[in-house]
Amino acid sequence: MKSYKFISWNVNGIRAVDKKEALKWIDKADIDILSLQEIKAQKEQIPTTIFDRNYANSHINSSSKKGQSGVALFTDIKPIHQDITNHVDILDEGRINEFHFENIAFFNVYFPNGQRNEERLEYKMAFYDRFLNHLQKLRAEGKSIIVCGDVNTAHTTIDLARPKANENTSGFLKCERDWMDKFVACGYVDTFRHIHKNKPDSYSWWSYRSNARTNNVGWRIDYFFVSEDLKNNIKDAYILDKIMGSDHCPVGLEIEI
Repeated sequence: MKSYKFISWNVNGIRAVDKKEALKWIDKADIDILSLQEIKAQKEQIPTTIFDRNYANSHINSSSKKGQSGVALFTDIKPIHQDITNHVDILDEGRINEFHFENIAFFNVYFPNGQRNEERLEYKMAFYDRFLNHLQKLRAEGKSIIVCGDVNTAHTTIDLARPKANENTSGFLKCERDWMDKFVACGYVDTFRHIHKNKPDSYSWWSYRSNARTNNVGWRIDYFFVSEDLKNNIKDAYILDKIMGSDHCPVGLEIEI
């Protein structure tokens, strides 16, 4: 059994992050799989200067609409299988890296945001369901699952600073939280809560308005989930809230596989 270290970060524009040199810390970190969301770039637009480490494998899934969404995965692990899972991401918005190694199906996902309008919220909920159905098929085939990324929903009242004020805001609507309940009930473990239980004031996203990050008025919407069979293998799960460069911060997982 080997210990693996994973990092997930919504960078809100990989070219903007590069200009701030905000990914340089990767060179000093021992990361087995680095997962980035909302890169907002095509593969050829990703700067070679983001970090010096030369990962053997990169898996870029860019949106068909330039300048939006997009995910990227960097690793030295050789995949058994990798995919963009476009039967879940049916609008081709560059939302999923599916990466299989050993008996693990690993997913880096930038889930849709439902704040634009009712139609977009409906798309978000349908995306959630398609994704869960896909995971359940893989589990039925005997795969263990690890999912990371920006889920765009705070699960419970402890996962955002002002729950009452946001009850009617997408990202904390009852239908979204109900789906999170369903996801957990299907056998997926929120690794941060598994380690840190009811630890308060632990957030991964802050609005750029009103000094929200300085005042820690945030939301925890970035997660690592694992299928229940991996629960006892979790060594650590954490939030790197001191790392700047985006309106999100990185989150991490260490697990034995």
